[in-house]
Amino acid sequence: MTGAPGVTRAPRATGTRAQAVPAAKPRAAAPGSRAATRPEKAATRAAKPKRSTLATVWDSPLATYYLVAGVTATLLAIGLVMVLSSSAVTQIAKGQSPFGVFLQQAQYALIGIPLMLVAARVPVRIYKRFAWVGLIGAMALQCLVFVPGLADEVGGNRSWVNLGPIRFQPAEVAKLALVVWLATVLGRKQRLLGQVRHAVIPAVPGALLVIGLVLVGKDLGTALIVIMLVAGAFFVAGVPLRLLVTAGAVGALGVWQIFVAGQSSGNRANRIAALVQGCDPDGTNAQGVCYQLLHGMQALGSGGLTGVGLGASRQAWGYLPAASNDFIFAVIGEELGLLGAGLVLMLIGLLGYACVRIVRRHEDPFAKVAAAAIGCWIVGQALVNVGVVIGWIPVIGVPLPLISAGGSALVTTLVAMGILLSLARTEPGTADALAARPSIARRTLGVVAGAGRRSPRGPVRSGRKTQSGRKTHRGRERPAR
Repeated sequence: MTGAPGVTRAPRATGTRAQAVPAAKPRAAAPGSRAATRPEKAATRAAKPKRSTLATVWDSPLATYYLVAGVTATLLAIGLVMVLSSSAVTQIAKGQSPFGVFLQQAQYALIGIPLMLVAARVPVRIYKRFAWVGLIGAMALQCLVFVPGLADEVGGNRSWVNLGPIRFQPAEVAKLALVVWLATVLGRKQRLLGQVRHAVIPAVPGALLVIGLVLVGKDLGTALIVIMLVAGAFFVAGVPLRLLVTAGAVGALGVWQIFVAGQSSGNRANRIAALVQGCDPDGTNAQGVCYQLLHGMQALGSGGLTGVGLGASRQAWGYLPAASNDFIFAVIGEELGLLGAGLVLMLIGLLGYACVRIVRRHEDPFAKVAAAAIGCWIVGQALVNVGVVIGWIPVIGVPLPLISAGGSALVTTLVAMGILLSLARTEPGTADALAARPSIARRTLGVVAGAGRRSPRGPVRSGRKTQSGRKTHRGRERPAR
């Protein structure tokens, strides 16, 4: 006899040999039923590799777009706060409003943000079409620094132009125009760059012309950033490495001979000599060429892990020159400590990683070259600025991108971020993901429409009455009261 399915009882002992009764076989599930497909779904689910939420978001086509936008907004916010913190005391000492430099920087940010949004919406073909016009116009603006009455010399560098109420630095515009022009020229000739004549003409003469105009104005810091920009564009475009090494060696030798060896008694040569020999706080140059560097190191050293707090910097009380622009990283290290300085460096690194993602994921050679050039520009300029503050590089007057006070640098950098956003929007799969994303207006209308469909008597109760007069609640019946 058998009992429950699948269980065989022991046979009764009789005179004859007992026969064991086989157990009943379970009924096979019908093909296509839920019971039959459940093991297949479980096996498929187990076969799929488990991915974390962070990895899924990081591999999304929209990751580059949101990374550039988020990092830019964060650095801009940090910059505005630090400009206010580093300039308020000196403004009060001058008898002016403590918010003067901050409000001026905020005005430049309000100019640059709309330009960034416009640049993010401009198609790539428009950049290619106006690349030559932009470069010629930028070089014409750079030539204005040699016009008497318009040029303004600051710190020995003739790099500023005064046009009535507008005062700007044309070299910043030249960097932006050179990025677009190099991406257009090198992108069109990518398959021919293995030949020396195609790699040289016309990219090398155009780049040398821009660098030469900047160097004639004695702006060595901006010229160094332009050289980094050009090197990154040439490297990603596929120019032979031997040509890059040769050109870099010749250029470095020429810059050294003209601007260092040829000025043995100048201020720049004294700064390089102080860097090589070291700055002693008790030495003779402590109040000279080493003054700014020593106070910057003191600011970084007094910050500790978490800093002394916003607005509590001691070096910003007139001891540290250029505390709100070229040496603002020293004030960040003093007020926000190692954590704040590390956060800034991490954000700059994320921006560089976003440029690398565009280079690796994009299919258009223009986008690859432009992203590499902008990445070398922003990351290289940040590294040079930090290197100056910590005493690894001579003081050459390079601002920290998106953070240091300065209108020309801030506006052009925001436009460069807009170009990166435009390139990120055209990555494979990004356009479809942006189109499938619900807009804010659509979500708002959906919420309003859902509220209008609600019952005017209040929320619907979960219970309902059956035909027998009883009331069901959560799948169970109970007697009606």
